[in-house]
Amino acid sequence: MKTETDGRQVTISVNSTDQYHGRPLYAAIVQRCQERGIAGASVIRCLECYGAHHKLHTPRLIELSENLPIHIDIVDVAERIDPLLSDLAEMIGEGLVVTVAPVHIIRLLHHTKGS
Repeated sequence: MKTETDGRQVTISVNSTDQYHGRPLYAAIVQRCQERGIAGASVIRCLECYGAHHKLHTPRLIELSENLPIHIDIVDVAERIDPLLSDLAEMIGEGLVVTVAPVHIIRLLHHTKGS
């Protein structure tokens, strides 16, 4: 069975060293998503990137290898994403990037025999 709906994708860029109440910020964000019943959140370590200051972050540079970028992708319907954005504003420090984009969600549900 296939279901389709419109939703939102939130992408957050943080550093691997960013903290929230003594734990990694990315882990705190994923936990908040779980608490709010968000459909899905993924944490992705970036291999190389730069931001507003054009400073390259890559594991090839020894001095920057401990502070690598992390992206968190979150997808759900607007009714669940919108309240989460308020939480994120409180959790995320100045200068970090959050993008919100409309998405079309296709969910494939496979029925097992006997269900």
